[in-house]
Amino acid sequence: MNIMRLFRKHKSKISFTMAVLLAVGFSGCGSASQNAAVSLTVLSASENKEIAPIITQFTKQTGIKVNMVYKGSVDIMQTLQQGNIPYDAVWPANSMWINLGDKAHKVKLQQSIMTSPVVFGVEKDLAEQLGYVGHDVTVDTILQDVKAGKLKFCMTSATQSNSGASAYIGFWYALRGNPDVLTEADLNDQTAQNQMKELLSGVNRSSGSSEWLKDLYLQGGYSAMVNYEDVIIETNKELVKQKKQPLYVVYPKDGLTIADSPLGYIDNANSAKESAFKKFQSYLLSDKVQKALQSYGRRTGTGSTVTVNEPATFNPAWGIDTSRTLNTFRMPDAGVLVDALNLYQTSLRKPSYTVYCLDYSGSMGDNGGETGVKKAMDMILNQSTAKLYFLQATPQDKIAVIAFSDSVKAEWYATGGDLSSMSTLDQNIQKLQAGGGTDIYTPVMTALQQLAGADVSQCNPAVILMTDGQSNTGRTFTNVQSTYKSIGKDIPIFSIEFGAADPTQLKQFGTLSKAALFDGRKDLVAAFKQAKSYN
Repeated sequence: MNIMRLFRKHKSKISFTMAVLLAVGFSGCGSASQNAAVSLTVLSASENKEIAPIITQFTKQTGIKVNMVYKGSVDIMQTLQQGNIPYDAVWPANSMWINLGDKAHKVKLQQSIMTSPVVFGVEKDLAEQLGYVGHDVTVDTILQDVKAGKLKFCMTSATQSNSGASAYIGFWYALRGNPDVLTEADLNDQTAQNQMKELLSGVNRSSGSSEWLKDLYLQGGYSAMVNYEDVIIETNKELVKQKKQPLYVVYPKDGLTIADSPLGYIDNANSAKESAFKKFQSYLLSDKVQKALQSYGRRTGTGSTVTVNEPATFNPAWGIDTSRTLNTFRMPDAGVLVDALNLYQTSLRKPSYTVYCLDYSGSMGDNGGETGVKKAMDMILNQSTAKLYFLQATPQDKIAVIAFSDSVKAEWYATGGDLSSMSTLDQNIQKLQAGGGTDIYTPVMTALQQLAGADVSQCNPAVILMTDGQSNTGRTFTNVQSTYKSIGKDIPIFSIEFGAADPTQLKQFGTLSKAALFDGRKDLVAAFKQAKSYN
């Protein structure tokens, strides 16, 4: 039986997407038996996780296994800067990360697979109050609403996630009157810098991941976020299920950026891998798969078009406009991009107030945890090292460290504007030796009490707890819960798991404060870097 006839017969049971994928499975690209020994390892943006069924269908069809390794945009950039790249292909959210990382020009055959504009999603009632519904909205309009205290929004870090970086670059173009290309002179304009600071002061929660930002929003308590159009669509579908108000999509008229999702082959002189890559890329660019991608909220083809009739996905009631011409701009040169990102990290972003609770219990000296913590904190506090990862402090940043075992061993403080205080803090961390039991709750309560007086309109506060064991003495989670609720502020308590830490205990902090748990058991330094990128 013809597969599309089969779909029509059972259309109530088979989704449009799956029908398309089944249809693709009966066409071209060689047999599975011919390709069974070939595999591809793809360094990919996390945004591609959702389209895993499409990739799985390719493997079923051809026998070519595709191993997706998901990393953040900066990690992808830095991997491409290595001499020996242990991947066969790269698939970031935006081609700028290839341009910034691929200095040796090892990436070739690069083509955009799909696109998604970076937009504001604003709670429908608020969008109506602000006059956004049915009207063109400029970045200056958004800026004025932020200055008036009418709008606050969640946004990923511009130096850690592509959606944040893209939005940030779009803001620059709008604030500078849409030049042909952004230059160093534009970045040095003091008026534009001041306006950018004011705009970014509207960020009420940050994140290192676009997908996690969606999950954060769904937990409630926020009214707007900057993210990909397709992520806003995913969010709205879930909000509707929860019988909550959906977000209204706002396309900044003069600052719209588009994630072009390029897939490129990493040339390691392996003809079998290159052949497999070409088959994979051709499959993704085939008409049927391009239509299937649209059912996931992605746009495809020239002009970021939408050709499928999917009103439940591209819902006009959510402000989604598939007929709109998505005018964007030329990305600046790599050097200007890097300078813009450094300027964001060191001067323009909303300052952070971070309290690190570091486990110095006896087991940390036996399992490598003490060494890992000291290396990770040096990476953050040593500004020359931090610059390699876009983790530098602003002059207004506040940093506190609470070292603990079965009691608080030491408390130290530094500010981003005083490099000597950061150096002294780093030295204190390096000198302290592990010893004693574990009480994770008392230091977290101490951290919350420190942050209780923070003006959250002027900074992004956070607690970052790292531990390698179960809390077996001292306070309890109930004590933390009581302290947190009495403060009444949105202060995330991020946790880093190492050694024999009890994930059940750590997950309680995330549930209480809408924060993430990071796994540092394999790479503690990477976990610290990831945790810091959320603040």
